[in-house]
Amino acid sequence: MKLKIFISNVFIGFMLIIASVVHAQQNVQFSQYVFNSLSLNPAYTGYKEDLYLNAVYRKQYVSFPGSPSTAAVSLDGLLSKDKKSVGIGGHLTVDNLGPQQTVSLFGTYSYRIRLNEDDTKRLCFGIAGGINQYSLDGSVLQYVDANDPSINSAQQSVIKPDAQLGAFYYGSNFYAGLSVLNLFSLYNNGSIYLNNTNVSSSEDITSHLYLTVGGLVNMSENVKLKPSIMLKEDFHGPSSLDLNLLALLSEKLWVGASYRSAVTLWNKKAVSSSLSKSGAAAIMAEIFATERLRIGYSYDFITSGLSNYQAGSHEISVGLLFNRNLDAERIKSPRYF
Repeated sequence: MKLKIFISNVFIGFMLIIASVVHAQQNVQFSQYVFNSLSLNPAYTGYKEDLYLNAVYRKQYVSFPGSPSTAAVSLDGLLSKDKKSVGIGGHLTVDNLGPQQTVSLFGTYSYRIRLNEDDTKRLCFGIAGGINQYSLDGSVLQYVDANDPSINSAQQSVIKPDAQLGAFYYGSNFYAGLSVLNLFSLYNNGSIYLNNTNVSSSEDITSHLYLTVGGLVNMSENVKLKPSIMLKEDFHGPSSLDLNLLALLSEKLWVGASYRSAVTLWNKKAVSSSLSKSGAAAIMAEIFATERLRIGYSYDFITSGLSNYQAGSHEISVGLLFNRNLDAERIKSPRYF
């Protein structure tokens, strides 16, 4: 009874924090987050239980000048394998978009509450803290009037702290997560000012709310389906909804597809009613090359008019488990989420 009361109080407190901080969606999002959600939710830290190293590279809108490219690497695991109650980790992300670059370095922590005797269900709460370096290189831009005094062709950068909060529940065939990123964006009304030169520039950063829900359906001995959805919200721009469906074949190969689209949950003053709700689709696969090595690939294509000017987006990921313990408990409760 005391455990249930503690869980209830913690969850209510977490929801109050969420409500107080959620305030232009520009956060980096990988298509293969369905295989590793650490970049979206710090409460996911330690979920795979073994020490897990993951690296991913994403190139968007291939052949489009100045198109986004993102590289990220993360490492997480359990502080102790006895109680499995604390997860620790970190992730580094380098995101480039034309003259802009954002480098993020975060440490993550999760507290994992065991909910049943066979340890197939846990409720996890996570927090992450770190820094973001925002840079703007004006020298790579081409100007109509190069003598304009308002033009800044120098390199500008600034470093700002930031934080993340999250909650994550998982069972043997269901999971749900809730997280908020960019918590410190509420300072300075979300504007990051670059004042390293005589001409000032700024970049607007907003808090993002992520809600993820998914499950596992056993179709046969060799086929399992994993449907999931993710709602992404910044309370300013259009809401974004991801629909995902993956199939696990013979415990060796994940294959599936995803569709992302803007959705209207309520009327927002900053969003025009005439704004197009065109979306994007992705196909993806992840193979267990060995018991410890995972290799993933996804290809995204958009459904708007921009599709005529670029050749889609490619994403490659590699995951490596260290010191994997193939005991009876792990076989009984594999990590599907």
